[in-house]
Amino acid sequence: MARMTSSDRPLLNRRLAEFGTTVFAEMSALALRTGAINLGQGFPDTDGPEEVREAAVRALWDGRGNQYPPGPGIPELRTAIAAHQQRRYGLSVDPDTEVLVTAGATEAIAASLLALVEPGDEVIALEPYYDSYAASIAMAGGTRVPVTLRPAEGRFRLDLDELRDAVTDRTRLLLINTPHNPTGTVLTREELASIAELAVERDLLVVTDEVYEHLVFDDAEHIPLASFPGMRDRTVTISSAGKTFSFTGWKVGWATGSRELVTAVRTAKQYLTYVSAGPFQYAIAEALRLPDSYFDGFRADLRRKRDLLGDGLRAAGFEVYQPQGTYFITTDITPFGEKDAYAFCRALPERCGVVAIPNSVFYDDPDAGRSQVRFTFCKRDEILDEATSRLQRLAS
Repeated sequence: MARMTSSDRPLLNRRLAEFGTTVFAEMSALALRTGAINLGQGFPDTDGPEEVREAAVRALWDGRGNQYPPGPGIPELRTAIAAHQQRRYGLSVDPDTEVLVTAGATEAIAASLLALVEPGDEVIALEPYYDSYAASIAMAGGTRVPVTLRPAEGRFRLDLDELRDAVTDRTRLLLINTPHNPTGTVLTREELASIAELAVERDLLVVTDEVYEHLVFDDAEHIPLASFPGMRDRTVTISSAGKTFSFTGWKVGWATGSRELVTAVRTAKQYLTYVSAGPFQYAIAEALRLPDSYFDGFRADLRRKRDLLGDGLRAAGFEVYQPQGTYFITTDITPFGEKDAYAFCRALPERCGVVAIPNSVFYDDPDAGRSQVRFTFCKRDEILDEATSRLQRLAS
């Protein structure tokens, strides 16, 4: 029997009509097809600490997590997350009611927006933004309102007046990402204080994506927005283990906040994956208890890699915006007489044997980032050296 379809209605939900294959899938496929070095997608090419891997193996052999774990996450991990927030930031959260374990930060973002946003609500997001933000806002039926970070004096900066002007009577939520992907900007204490004051004044909810919380460099400091006056009960704080411990494939993330907020997010999350990553949850509980020396060494190593790639990109002729955090360096290609980052990135594997990501895909207005290209530096030194050597062809 033939399947009945309507000729005037597309199969894909109209809210998702603007979204196709992600740029990460496209560029990673290009890297495989050409044999190019992939400096596009942000995943390390080495595994994280051996003791954390061993903890996952122990959990598997001991039968811990091989069946469905508890919906909110195993108690050991929720307790470790609460202890981490207290030790690092002085934030007190109840592991039983104010912590939710998710399938990576991406699910935490989606569940938060599905739970807290209704059709017609406006969501303000800092642009350029990670591509799942736009899709999650669309799935919730919200309207995204971008506030653009713009380059000035070697870094990307937030215009607080523009942020304030973007708030309307329909604004429900601010979606804040710091340290910021893809620009590498880390919002300052003063900027965060202004955002907090605005949220309290206009009675806004806030979702903060802090997955790069342990990757801040130089004089930058990561300060959770939830730690500012009036913010604890209106902020969902999201992070994950993937970026901090270099196990991106395990997909262990979490959300913390007030009991009421976490209950709302859990209501949506339980109908997405329900539960995930059972044995890995036990391993990440141990990872979060690693000594400060691990986090300090990890940050120092990534800062060194940032400088290694940044110096190579400058030598190749790129304009480089020095990142204060994350895995990524944003560059500008106008010194080469080029203006279309997407076309540049599609041709780069054939020209130089390197894959990068065009930042234009992270903007509502592609013209805002049309000449920006993002590279990742979370790779082995020899890979970064080879990539920058290949990119020297551009200089000639």
